[in-house]
Amino acid sequence: MALEGSFILLGLFLAMLLFGVPVAVSLGLAGTAVLLAESLGIMALPTNIWTGIAKYPLLALPMFVLAGMVFERSGVADRLVRFASALVGARTGGLAIVAILVCMILGGISGSGAADAAAVASVMLPSMLRQGYPRPFCASVIAAAGSTAVLIPPSIPFIVYAVFVPGVSVPALFVGGLVPGVLCGLALMIPAIVLARVGGFGAPIADAPRESLWTAFGEAAWGLAAPILILGGLRSGLFTPTEAAVVAVAYGLFVGIVVYRTLSAASLYAVFRDSGEISAVVLMIVALASIFAHAGATVGAFDAVARLLVGTAPGEVTMLLTINVLVLVAGMLIDAISIFLVFLPILIPIARSYGWDLTWFGIMLTMNVAIGAFTPPMAVNLMVTCKVAGCSIESTIPWVVWFVAAMASVLMLVAFLPEVALFLPRLLGDL
Repeated sequence: MALEGSFILLGLFLAMLLFGVPVAVSLGLAGTAVLLAESLGIMALPTNIWTGIAKYPLLALPMFVLAGMVFERSGVADRLVRFASALVGARTGGLAIVAILVCMILGGISGSGAADAAAVASVMLPSMLRQGYPRPFCASVIAAAGSTAVLIPPSIPFIVYAVFVPGVSVPALFVGGLVPGVLCGLALMIPAIVLARVGGFGAPIADAPRESLWTAFGEAAWGLAAPILILGGLRSGLFTPTEAAVVAVAYGLFVGIVVYRTLSAASLYAVFRDSGEISAVVLMIVALASIFAHAGATVGAFDAVARLLVGTAPGEVTMLLTINVLVLVAGMLIDAISIFLVFLPILIPIARSYGWDLTWFGIMLTMNVAIGAFTPPMAVNLMVTCKVAGCSIESTIPWVVWFVAAMASVLMLVAFLPEVALFLPRLLGDL
């Protein structure tokens, strides 16, 4: 049963992906086919779908999506850009640094890289073009910076990982992802500055009006306070990650309606509609993937593949590099949620066999997904920023490769020095 079921499950899933069937549908149909072929009880299908999404931590997912959408539509990104611009000052490559900083701050609110990249690109692109930045460079740097959102807490992929990996807590992942996320942002600034200076673009415009730092800080203070409120509440024990998401939504609505007065009734309807659509798509993937996971676990497909990989790998380092390359390539093709749901049943037994820390393992996998999100050919973040910038993905390759290399260097640091990610959770007692 294991051999036949494994072949049906994995073979059918890969075949449907090759024919362009959506990931969620491929997962559900492959799992259902195994249940029928192996007579594993098709009547359990509705229960599997329900138990796949009936998990308390998953309540945080639609709430963080809504929070990110509220802050995006309330004008927070524009005020953060003005503050970061005043903070960085007039220097060559300064706007590229500003874009990276703003993406990192917004990442501390929404946890969605594509949403942050879209918000920053729409605000930053006109001023970057005025300073001579090439459109493909703008799309590349903002897409790369937006990927830090899945590392800097709160992170939607971290929530999904904690739900499907027993024994791993969301607070530990949030705290553990903070240092790698900041390091990735700093690493991205190096090629951004070097490319601007070598290419001769990004010089500040003479006699351009400049806002004072304190004025810009005062206007951006409400947005800057959001990550502090979310992380501070989590660290103090005031609320759980799920409750933190609800608090973030309430705070964002207060800022948008009362403070900035940028959210009207019509815009609120659009915010709830768009966030509901995004959340529904994600939860549908999770629900249908539960069928795939149940079928794979029942026939022993995942354990068989894991044993095969461990048995054929020359050593631990080789296995570690193989996993990184595998997840990175997958991140170039499909989204983070789908990657976790497909690969975690196989990768977690491998990690346990080598005695790897599962919190560090989740952070490392998420870093691969983050890099894949702006690496051509089918990078989600890059698709978004290229659409805003009006350029093709192919034109970004000479630029984006430098940002991929910069972030990959941080990935290798975390992969071979796990304490880079784990020292802060240990210090704060989350591990």
